[in-house]
Amino acid sequence: MTDILTRSNAHWSEAGRAGMDAFYHLATDDYRHLAQSRDWRSFFEDAQARAGDRALRLLDVACGSGKFPNALVRHAGLAEASIRPIETALLDPSAFSLAEARAALPPPFIVVAEHETTLQDFAPPEGGYDIVWATHALYAVPAAELDDAMARFVDAIAPGGLGVIAHSAAAGHYIEFHRRWLAAFDPQGVAYVPAEAIVDALRKTGCDPEVQTVRYDSAAGPDDVAAVEGYLQRCVFDDRAGLEAMTTTEPVASYLADCRDPDGWRFPQDVWLITVTR
Repeated sequence: MTDILTRSNAHWSEAGRAGMDAFYHLATDDYRHLAQSRDWRSFFEDAQARAGDRALRLLDVACGSGKFPNALVRHAGLAEASIRPIETALLDPSAFSLAEARAALPPPFIVVAEHETTLQDFAPPEGGYDIVWATHALYAVPAAELDDAMARFVDAIAPGGLGVIAHSAAAGHYIEFHRRWLAAFDPQGVAYVPAEAIVDALRKTGCDPEVQTVRYDSAAGPDDVAAVEGYLQRCVFDDRAGLEAMTTTEPVASYLADCRDPDGWRFPQDVWLITVTR
């Protein structure tokens, strides 16, 4: 297991729940923006029409805490969609995450399978899934394993099915902040792969992915110091440096200075919503 995946799994655990809650104080909004970025109700209704009378089959890659399905129900009208229950397979290397997502999954999603593994080690079942998605889920994939991970992602999509990946571009907060954090605190550490690299890896499989850019700010108030510290630590899966160290150590300090004003904090997000058709 790579160092970045080990640290990720340590944060996705009961021991890391406080940090997870602090992270989602800001990051839950990521999923609202994704849910409002396209007509997801039509997306699912069209998929149901292709599937006919049977239930849709969905693979949720690196399912985390089930935030995206909940955002679709709350903000995208999915509960009113003309679809059958969505048979959902959860995939994550963390047993804690599988349990969290299972408990949080709202109708019309129903859990039918769980896979405690990484995407790059996953063996897709014969026939695949109507929909495969990974929403802010691939940051712990090492660059050396990205081609294998994307090959498995595409292999998991059934003929005529769709794959969706939401991931920060190089200019977005999750990638840029992690790059600066490594320079300041962990020069030997491995950088996250940006969305641009994911698209390149998908093209190697023969796919022609479509890209939609979603831009917004993740915001916190001036008094949300603990939440901001926990959010930033979770962004890098490392809590060794607190907010005071981050705001006084370059090249992180100048970045955070640009993210702060008297009204609070605003972290600029540049997210690519990538769609793959088989």
